[in-house]
Amino acid sequence: MKTVEEIKAAIEAAVPGAGVEIVANPSVSGQHSLRLRPGDSVSGAVAVAKFLRDDPELALDFLSNVTGVDWPDKEVTEKVKVTRTVTKTVDGVEQAVEETAEETRKRVQPGCLEVVYHLFSVAKGHGPVVLRIKTENRTDQVELPSLTPVWRSAEFQEREIFDLYGIVFKGHPDLRRLLMWEGFKDHPMRRDYVEPDDFEYEPTAHDQVLARAMAHQAKQKAAGTVAGAADAGAGAEGTGAGA
Repeated sequence: MKTVEEIKAAIEAAVPGAGVEIVANPSVSGQHSLRLRPGDSVSGAVAVAKFLRDDPELALDFLSNVTGVDWPDKEVTEKVKVTRTVTKTVDGVEQAVEETAEETRKRVQPGCLEVVYHLFSVAKGHGPVVLRIKTENRTDQVELPSLTPVWRSAEFQEREIFDLYGIVFKGHPDLRRLLMWEGFKDHPMRRDYVEPDDFEYEPTAHDQVLARAMAHQAKQKAAGTVAGAADAGAGAEGTGAGA
């Protein structure tokens, strides 16, 4: 099978304008992957997928697995060189001199969501080729093209990723929740997901679940007591006014 470098070159030759980068894997497996440029049109990404499937040498006719990944915002520390104008005394005369110094700066690298496709060729008996696509961010630009029209096995797996990560797959034939119920407001595989504590408690061996349930019940009870006292006070005032 072709190397990732050769596959990258073949994609760029077959699909004009396709942006592809190699994501190196430093582990022993050395299973490098190919990432499509964020923001590419749906038609562009689907064209790349069709090429990978239909190319006679690659013939990647089987999609085995689709995985979602959440990359939260990350604080990055980096060193940068800056040039400043400073005043120095040179031979008894004050002069403006430019100096280059190294500064440490921090910046926030915006997070994103990512989908990873593992492709094999049943016809050729080779693979995997790992294809990745990232969203623009993880808030309001979370749309990616669906590859279900190319590999039908993506249908349920993209639905699961939509459900658990919140990625919206444009062109998917039946995009709806798969594990959580309709109306559920969050995505449980997001790394900042907060588990609810308002479920009905049933006996369980999980101490943390029990502790959360008891804390929630105590909060609800306290809130109910305060509300009840307020209602009683309002009723007494109403009685006095009527008298």
